[in-house]
Parts: sequence; structure tokens; C-alpha cells
Amino acid sequence: MIADGGCRGTGLTIPYCRRHKNEELPAWKVDHNTSYRRVRARVEHTCARMKSWKVLRDCRLEGDGVHHAILGIARLYNLTLTG
Repeated sequence: MIADGGCRGTGLTIPYCRRHKNEELPAWKVDHNTSYRRVRARVEHTCARMKSWKVLRDCRLEGDGVHHAILGIARLYNLTLTG
């Protein structure tokens, strides 16, 4: 799972950051951050589309409605992949 910088110490994948202003990140950390940004952008765009399609908008008020909506969408997506 990926997360943002606010989830440090949880074991989730977060982007690397500089400890000091003048410090440069090694190339492998820059590459990691680049791939992280690409994945994160896809996830955020998908969530925004589902909100605009009112898939998630009606589920917010229920306890675990978003969780069930995401599971249903993932199952439908997997069915389309398998044919």
C-alpha cells in the first residue's frame, strides 16, 4: 500500500524526502519517488472519477460503504480482465 508523508512509521510505502535543505537524494530514491507519484496520481484520479460518477458520494455517510463499493468495483474490473 502507498501513503503520503503523514503516515510515517506505519510500514506503508511513502516517498523519500530530504532531511536537510542542502541534501541531495540518491538517484534510486528519485526514481522511487517518480514511480510513487505516477501510481498515486492514477489512484487519485480514479477516486475523483468515482466521486464525480456518484459511486462514492452516496457511500460516505455509511460506516463501511466506501469499502464495499471499492471491493465491488475491483471485482467487476477483475471480471472484465478475465473475460
